[in-house]
Amino acid sequence: MNGFSAYLTALQLTTKHRLWGYFFAPALICILLGAVIFYTAWNLSANVGGFLERIYPFEWGSGIVESVGQVFGGVLIAALGLILFKNLVIVLASPFMSFLSEKVERILYGGSSPKFSFTQFGSDIVRGLRIAIRLVVRELFFTLLLMLLGLFLPFLAPAIPILILLVQSYYAGAGNIDFTLERYYKVRNSVQFVRQHKGLAIGNGAPYLLLYFTVIGFLFALPLSTIAGTVETMKKLDG
Repeated sequence: MNGFSAYLTALQLTTKHRLWGYFFAPALICILLGAVIFYTAWNLSANVGGFLERIYPFEWGSGIVESVGQVFGGVLIAALGLILFKNLVIVLASPFMSFLSEKVERILYGGSSPKFSFTQFGSDIVRGLRIAIRLVVRELFFTLLLMLLGLFLPFLAPAIPILILLVQSYYAGAGNIDFTLERYYKVRNSVQFVRQHKGLAIGNGAPYLLLYFTVIGFLFALPLSTIAGTVETMKKLDG
């Protein structure tokens, strides 16, 4: 539950120390990237049902296959779109979020404010890309596996959305708390840390995902989760 309560702390820190300026860049990235992905997903989802109908070998039931295919295709593309969206946002916004995370650490533990560096900017992009590729591959694998289980084992269907949410929450949280871990660990050690603190990752990632489903929450989801993740991750590192 610490991951959830950390969001309240994040709001307090943001207000008290006037961190709202760090929210502009990721919000702009979210708007532009979200528009592109939504437009693409909207056009692709309608084609899935038609594709399944064309490869379906029988006349009877073809209409049902198309309808089911459109629904399943919509869910599948929405899930894949969300995965790609949030990971691409993390990559593109990683330099700004790394800077924000370090700023929060200095507020909590003292020290001078971080200075902007183009060299560090490029390094953050590269590391963010490495982490994102690793997370996307694993997240896609487990998400698709769960969706296939729900398709072929209908009795599991009610639990599938919950399990998918847990999987996506874990990997979203892993990406968010890496903005703190990157100052202390290499990628491999960062992955080990997250595995040892799965509750922290899920607790950070779940509110992050839920904010994406609100009307404007996606605009400040990443900065808030970065601050919340920094607060809780530093407690673990400091401990």
